[in-house]
Order: sequence, then structure tokens, then C-alpha cells
Amino acid sequence: MELIINNLSKTYSNGVKALQNISLEIPTGMFGLLGPNGAGKSTLMRTIATLQEPDSGNISLGDINVLKQKNELRQVLGYLPQQFGLYPKISAEVLLNHFGVLKGITHKGERKDLIDALLHKTNLYEFKKQNLKGYSGGMKQRFGIAQALLNNPKLLIVDEPTAGLDPVERNRFYNVLSELGEQTVVILSTHIVDDVKELCTNMAIINQGQVCLRGNPLQILENLKSRVYKKTIKKSELKVYKQNYKVISEKLFLGKPTIHILCDVYPGDGFSLINTELEDVYFSEIFNNTNAKSI
Repeated sequence: MELIINNLSKTYSNGVKALQNISLEIPTGMFGLLGPNGAGKSTLMRTIATLQEPDSGNISLGDINVLKQKNELRQVLGYLPQQFGLYPKISAEVLLNHFGVLKGITHKGERKDLIDALLHKTNLYEFKKQNLKGYSGGMKQRFGIAQALLNNPKLLIVDEPTAGLDPVERNRFYNVLSELGEQTVVILSTHIVDDVKELCTNMAIINQGQVCLRGNPLQILENLKSRVYKKTIKKSELKVYKQNYKVISEKLFLGKPTIHILCDVYPGDGFSLINTELEDVYFSEIFNNTNAKSI
């Protein structure tokens, strides 16, 4: 099973070009879609999920024409949007049962077995009779995954699933998603680089509605090997360094900025070579894409 997106474009009425000729081939497994807030990720996810129409382009999942066969796509789709509402005074077990009926699982016994299995998978079984208003943020996210899996989807879309979660909840979420990726096309849309680094064998970076980079994270890291350097500087020097070097990121360390630069040769000037991280790839592509747009 493969999801193919071809020349997808969307411009909103206010003139914002949310998607500009997006083309991607996404196989079975975990696929990371990285990009800053406002890059077009959520627009792309909603379009794939048949919640809005593009201006042009096409999408297919196997033999399903997504834009023309919306009902067929929805039968095999699991979707966890960035923001979703829950009925606070209903238990997880009751609400999942309701969703199961809506998704066409009519046999009561089959539905119960499926719901119990999903509650175990998402580590919510012992809380199944608790009203959802008492759930933590991580528990609500895991409930969202449980409802998305009720119809055994061939395509699962999760949009910014770990934003706001503590490290323990995030790791639990990683474990659930990694299991799903073995048999399902899973799209993980996020601005959190660690999510992609931990989970995905394929990825793309999107910014300003365009795909900047796509490929295997390890191969992409190899392309930046021996090209990223760092230096701790004074705050007053930051502007000068940005003028003289390709500064792709800056962080505070003991109150002083530590900058990462991209350079094909050793720059000297007190810089030291570092092991390239996926975060450096992300920042370098966002830097290059933003710079290209401003020229």
C-alpha cells in the first residue's frame, strides 16, 4: 500500500499559498512530515483526510482516488487531528463503543473485543470507565489514537500528536505509533524533530507550502556530515556572526548563545566540528528555504 500525492496546491481566500505543488510518495511505515508552525502541514493533512478540497492536484491510496472516492477513503482512514473534542462526562469505553457503531462495527461482541484490545494497546484499559474529563493530556492523546484505530485503518494520520506531552507520555506514544507503522501507512506531522528521529524511516521537510527535502533520515544526516560547526559567543556578537556565516540555529548555554553554522570547509575562528543531528538538517533546510524566498 502506498499513498501518492501529486502536484497538490491550495491557496486560501486571503492569498496565503498553503500548498504549492506538493508531491510525495509515502509507503507503508512511519513517515515524518516536519515543518514549522504555518508551513502547510495541517492543510496537507486535512486535504488527505478529505476534510477540504485542494485547488489542483491528486491523491491516491492504492487504487482509491482520494479526492473522488472520499467515502472509500474514509472507510480505511484513521485520523487524529491536532485539536479534537471529547465528551467530558462520558467514559472512554462508552465513547469508543459509540464511535464503533458509527464506523459500522455492528456486532456487539466483536465491538467489545476490539475496544478492549485497543484500550490495552493504548494503556487505558484500567481507566476505561473513568470520564474523559479526568484524563491527562497524554491519556487524551492515547484515546485519540484508540478511536483512530477502530476501523483497522490502512492509512493513519496524526497531526502534532506529542505537542505538550511530558517525556513519559511521549515515550508511550512513540511505542504505540511504532507498532502501528509495521502494517499501516502512518503520517506523523510535527514540528518536533525528536518525533521523527525516534520513529520514522522516511521523512520530508515542508516550509512555506513547499517540500524542501525528502528521504531517509540516516541518509539525509550523512549528506550534512562534517559540515556543521558550533561556537559559543557573546550576545553582542550574534548579529556579526549572522552576517558572516550561515547560522542555522542558536541556543542559550549558561546564558550565552551557542550557534551552529553550515560550512563546507573548516571555518576556523574558534568553531568546532560536531556530529550532525536531525535538528541541524531541519534548521538548515528551513534557513535555505526561507532565504530563497526572500531573494
